[in-house]
Amino acid sequence: MLNQPLTLPNGHVLKNRICKAAMTEGLADKNDNATERHITLYKTWAEGGAALLISGNIMVDKRYLERSGNVVAEDESGLAQLSAWARAVDNAGSQLWAQISHPGRQCPRLANLHPIAPSEVQLNMVGNFGRPRAASEAEIQNVIRRFARTAAIVKKAGFHGVQIHAAHGYLISQFLSPLTNLRDDQWGGPLHNRARLLLEIIRAVRAEVGVAFPIAVKLNSADFQKGGFSAADCQQVVGWLNTAGVDLLEISGGTYEQLVFMQPDEMRASTQKREAYFLEYAREIKKIARMPVMVTGGFRSLAGMQAALEAGDTDMLGIARPFCLIPDLANQLMAGQLSTLPHNENQLVLGKGYFGPASKSKSLQALNNQSQAGWYYHQIELLAAGLSPRIAYSPRRALFSHLNKDFMRAMRRKFAKRNAA
Repeated sequence: MLNQPLTLPNGHVLKNRICKAAMTEGLADKNDNATERHITLYKTWAEGGAALLISGNIMVDKRYLERSGNVVAEDESGLAQLSAWARAVDNAGSQLWAQISHPGRQCPRLANLHPIAPSEVQLNMVGNFGRPRAASEAEIQNVIRRFARTAAIVKKAGFHGVQIHAAHGYLISQFLSPLTNLRDDQWGGPLHNRARLLLEIIRAVRAEVGVAFPIAVKLNSADFQKGGFSAADCQQVVGWLNTAGVDLLEISGGTYEQLVFMQPDEMRASTQKREAYFLEYAREIKKIARMPVMVTGGFRSLAGMQAALEAGDTDMLGIARPFCLIPDLANQLMAGQLSTLPHNENQLVLGKGYFGPASKSKSLQALNNQSQAGWYYHQIELLAAGLSPRIAYSPRRALFSHLNKDFMRAMRRKFAKRNAA
């Protein structure tokens, strides 16, 4: 079933059931534009056979980044670079969809000391994030317009679709969660108010791109935090998405404070048995969803992927980190040449005990998460330079290299914008 085409509600066709899910790249230049490294990286992945490649966060507002090195598409100043990126993927036989995003409170201090959020709820993660301020009505309306504008820009650049990022604790996800949305106006309180931003963004994006251009949504199955966005909440939101014109729904889960997809040792036994982290949630969501569903997180065996498709638990397979190590894994899977994907997370810790996953310290867990992320960022950087992955790379070195590079990127960006002012 992996090589069977999938037709979306608007008639758009994906040639097989494998998607390279979004991973933040950090490859933009000092002016927040795409570069030759994006072209090299995504051409490599496109030649690897996946029907769909979803970009890392393309930000709708240069004032608020997920990390330095994000591509920003708030105007057409970087249109030529975006077009070259999309054209390289198209020529290699795949489709490139832009994941469009706003980080909300998950905007690092190096980018903005006081980002906007639904409410002034601090994200406490190793002191990396400033205290957010509650967005005004005018700022919320501006966010909606920015998502629509970014979607129009990437469509003009030749991207094949967009994905609205409403998961993993970014701004839309923050509005959905009662833990981070304490508002008492039309954007807060009951779920239909908390979901208003997502639905208004979809409506605005559709008005800009037309009915033939695919719109996907990435949604948490749950936040996995007590009192947060729940599985029942997700199912209700999916019911509303059924009439919103969504062509593909990606199911994931967790936030920066509860990174379920980065903590394989902590998965419940039933989830480990079924392999992918969110399949049990997707099964219930599939009973409601009228659009195709993609599950991302944890697929590591050909048998598990085939079983999920055959059972109807998912229509599309979202795979991310293994693409950093086996760029042509889609071709290998469909040819039956690959039965198991790499799963390195348990080895990518800074040590046992004090630094290891057994530690209950949120700060130390955050450092381990950053170490894992840095290790995969290094693999992305190698692929983007036309080089092979480097498995024998120290997680400790990955951590410090990642922190240093993000700091230097942020400084170069600040100096570039200061000189342009």
